[in-house]
Amino acid sequence: MASLTIRNIPDDVKRRFHQRAAANGRSMEEEGRQLIIGATQLPKEPARKGMFDILFEASRPGLELPIPPRSRARIPDLSDE
Repeated sequence: MASLTIRNIPDDVKRRFHQRAAANGRSMEEEGRQLIIGATQLPKEPARKGMFDILFEASRPGLELPIPPRSRARIPDLSDE
């Protein structure tokens, strides 16, 4: 495993970093490690949904679809003219 040394950090920045690590219950070394790991992670691609998942989500309660108003049925004119 590699190690990393960071020099010339202003005293007030080091103090705030120490406070942040303490607030998270970590050492400064572990806090820095977690920050570097988090900053270098690649964004996760969203999982693609299959047709079943899409239909299942659409069928769950809470999905409100507009109901079109009913119109009068047309009665066909079957008389011979």
